Amino acid sequence: MATEKNKNNIASIRPLARFSEISFRDLAVTVGPLVLITAVVIVTAYWYVRPAPPDTISIISGPTGSVFLRTAEKYQKILARNGVKLEILPSEGSVDNLKKLNDPAYRVDVGFVQGGVSAGISVEKLVSLGSVFHEPLAVYYRSAVPVDRFSELNGKANGIEPGGATTLMDLGGEDAAQALIEGKVDAAFLMGDSAAPPIMRKLMRTAGIRLLNIAQADAYTRRFPYLNELVFPMGVFDFDENIPSRDIHVIGPIVELVARDHLHPALSDLLIETAREVHGRAGLLQRAGEFPAPLEHEYRISEDARRFYSSGKGFFYRNLPFWLASLLDRTLVFFVPIVVLLIPGLKMVPKLYSWRVRSRIYRCYGKLIALERGMLSNAAPEEREEMLKQLEEIETEVNKMKMPLAFAEQFYVLRDHIGFVRGRYSSGGTV
Repeated sequence: MATEKNKNNIASIRPLARFSEISFRDLAVTVGPLVLITAVVIVTAYWYVRPAPPDTISIISGPTGSVFLRTAEKYQKILARNGVKLEILPSEGSVDNLKKLNDPAYRVDVGFVQGGVSAGISVEKLVSLGSVFHEPLAVYYRSAVPVDRFSELNGKANGIEPGGATTLMDLGGEDAAQALIEGKVDAAFLMGDSAAPPIMRKLMRTAGIRLLNIAQADAYTRRFPYLNELVFPMGVFDFDENIPSRDIHVIGPIVELVARDHLHPALSDLLIETAREVHGRAGLLQRAGEFPAPLEHEYRISEDARRFYSSGKGFFYRNLPFWLASLLDRTLVFFVPIVVLLIPGLKMVPKLYSWRVRSRIYRCYGKLIALERGMLSNAAPEEREEMLKQLEEIETEVNKMKMPLAFAEQFYVLRDHIGFVRGRYSSGGTV
């Protein structure tokens, strides 16, 4: 008798053991997918969308003592203030720079490239961060009367061919200027490092030597798109002596800061900002603020550069040190998915949790209603016995349910309805 009584007590207490404050299984199934999706978005963004900018980059410059190398050294000092180390790689000049930038095996990020040297070289994986300065072609010649076309230098400079009548001398800078002054050459083509302002001023003050004012400059820029028409304004070399005495038109390519297309956006912004500090002042051939500029020639302007020129740096990079801005910028990778996905999703969790718990109750009600209809259909005795067995299975399933306390009322109502159906069975299917 005692054993039977204990069994009855256990049977009556067992349903109570199925109640808890919360169903952690239902909560995990409800919240889990949302948390997983958010985590995947965060990891993806962390590694692929905003990787950390490197603290060391390399630039390919030019020969020892060249303008390219001296400019790179200025970049190096400015970037160091922002905690970025710039490695300067020497080269033979623009053609060498372009080839190495285009060679995946060569470790370099950016470089200075003069316009007009990309013929026969694929530049699809290269982008321009902007034009940074002019490289004028200054043609000085000895003549008693001025000329304004290359063709008027016939026999001296025009129509030069290897092995022709014109003797070519490999001189540059001071050597070329001195040879022209001493009458050893009839004309000197100065460009890049050779066309340094001190050398040009010296030649402009020498009697009998003139700077070619190219009347067809505009035509040259149309025939050769990488060239630009440039102007030395009247008096730019000397106000008192008014040298030159009129505007002089010349031609020349623009030097661009060319990078590989995978350069980090933050470093792109920093390099353009550095270029502004180095090249933004007024000069013989440019106004203040003219460079750097997003002028598209042989290389497409990078999307990051376009964004910088149109709207500037982002808020963090504009107001904080580079290293801190980079850290905060990457931290946003965590917060944006949380704000966009996780927080709105968590607002739906209580409804989804409630629906999941109720769905178990509703599933049992569906079985119970179908069973009751069968009992009311005047089924044969053996069929009714089978129905009674099914009713017991439903009751067993209900008693095994893990149910949060908040749903206890619905749980007991379901048990009452099971008892109600059993009573109808006992009364032969009548109320």
